[in-house]
Amino acid sequence: METVGILGGTGPAGRGVAIRLASCGYDVVLGSRDAARASDIAKGIAPRGDGTVRGATNEDAAQCGLVVVATPWDSAVATVSALRAHLSGKTVISMVNALSREGRELVPLYPARGSMAAQIAFALPDSTIVGAFHHLPAAQMEDLDSGLDADVVIFSDNDPARQRVGELVSQMPGLKGVVAGSMSLASPIEAFTAVCISINIRHKAHSYVKLAGLSH
Repeated sequence: METVGILGGTGPAGRGVAIRLASCGYDVVLGSRDAARASDIAKGIAPRGDGTVRGATNEDAAQCGLVVVATPWDSAVATVSALRAHLSGKTVISMVNALSREGRELVPLYPARGSMAAQIAFALPDSTIVGAFHHLPAAQMEDLDSGLDADVVIFSDNDPARQRVGELVSQMPGLKGVVAGSMSLASPIEAFTAVCISINIRHKAHSYVKLAGLSH
């Protein structure tokens, strides 16, 4: 299997994706601005399967065959722009949501191009951008015994790329990839993350998206 790099992978969201990718056989490079910190965090990730997780710089992660952007939203564009040459010609998965906390709720923010996926696509004109992993509770993702059984909504303007990501997601334990459509859906899909998190805050829960009526 190819190696997957995760930019900004040391946060809860990145760690959750890393452990589930490694648990289905992928080797994962956990990227960070601080390689030593990334290495320390990677040592604490224990996948079940033949895959591995190692810590490195974001530049190292960007050299992998497939790359996930898991940075905070306000540093995502700067991070990928600096790595544009390494990401050229590759499929780049954006799991970035622009959100702001107001009281007990998260509210969506709308970047100039309408979504973070669109912002990243503009910064990486030679890459193929696919959106995925937006509505997943990080704590459940990190815990392989959590019983997570979630659908992951996927969008892109490139059909082979979104199908490829859908197949990858469906290999990960507890997840099923569901292709929604084109990049035109990026804004509402990203914004819905605010609804999911706000519900979980209000109800002290770890709920996630499960789409009824699909033939899985």
